[in-house]
Amino acid sequence: MTSDERKRPRVVVADDHPEIVKAICRLLALDCEVVGTVSDGGDVLGAVQRLRPDVLVIDLNLPTISGLEVCRQITRLQPETKVIMFTAANDPHLRQRAVEVGASAFVCKVGSDDDLLSTVKAVWDARPTPDP
Repeated sequence: MTSDERKRPRVVVADDHPEIVKAICRLLALDCEVVGTVSDGGDVLGAVQRLRPDVLVIDLNLPTISGLEVCRQITRLQPETKVIMFTAANDPHLRQRAVEVGASAFVCKVGSDDDLLSTVKAVWDARPTPDP
């Protein structure tokens, strides 16, 4: 793969609200490659292992397994995928908990669209680059 092919981060979106998933996908479409969407916490790990995204944007409250638990699993099993918690809960304790389980960032859904897009770019830009 050439460096030209990797100018856009590959993203998986995990949220159980279809309208939010559509909105996130539309928002990220110009600057990211959305490679998959998932609506259940129990399906996220398999999707991430199969699709190998650079970034996972995940809601805190998902059916079956919480976003925090999924984040803990992803950062342990596939640390090259960076996790952004994207939630309506703007709670400093939840933010701290997300960081403790390995989230690279925490973005509140009630913020501006630019917050999520700029966070995805920043997390992706901060990734280590392989040696030539």
